[in-house]
Amino acid sequence: MMASFRRRLPPGPDSGHIRLHRARVIVIPSTNRMPGEPHRFSRVAEDLIASLRQIPSEDPRASRRRPSRELVELVDALRSKHGIGRPTAEQAIRDQWKEIVGPANASYSNAVRIDERGRLIVHASHAVVRNELFLNRAEILERIRRLPGCATVKRLHLSQG
Repeated sequence: MMASFRRRLPPGPDSGHIRLHRARVIVIPSTNRMPGEPHRFSRVAEDLIASLRQIPSEDPRASRRRPSRELVELVDALRSKHGIGRPTAEQAIRDQWKEIVGPANASYSNAVRIDERGRLIVHASHAVVRNELFLNRAEILERIRRLPGCATVKRLHLSQG
């Protein structure tokens, strides 16, 4: 026997309207059940009932057993994965920014980051400074590439900011 129906779900955390969910519940009659034993529903039916009653499912699908690890080991793995505590090319450029562009231009501009294409994003607060940096971009790039770890910078991207 197969029942097809529509039911209303409560609004989700990111939506303010009622969602409609279409589901098929398949009830399989079991002949080898003991008398008095509760009926076994399919996984879909159990999830539907749990959702309707607004109770969590007994065994969440996303849970996965992982081996226990020491906290020190986890912290070290995260530090090495994300480069925490190591000098970065952006920081080397920021430390030397006054020497790279000059003190007058450095007070009105700053190096923000290096994007995935190797562009150094620079924000300049005045159009005159942005134009000055644009006209001297070849010399600025040469100075940046001489810094340790900054050879991957391919070009400057100047923006108002």
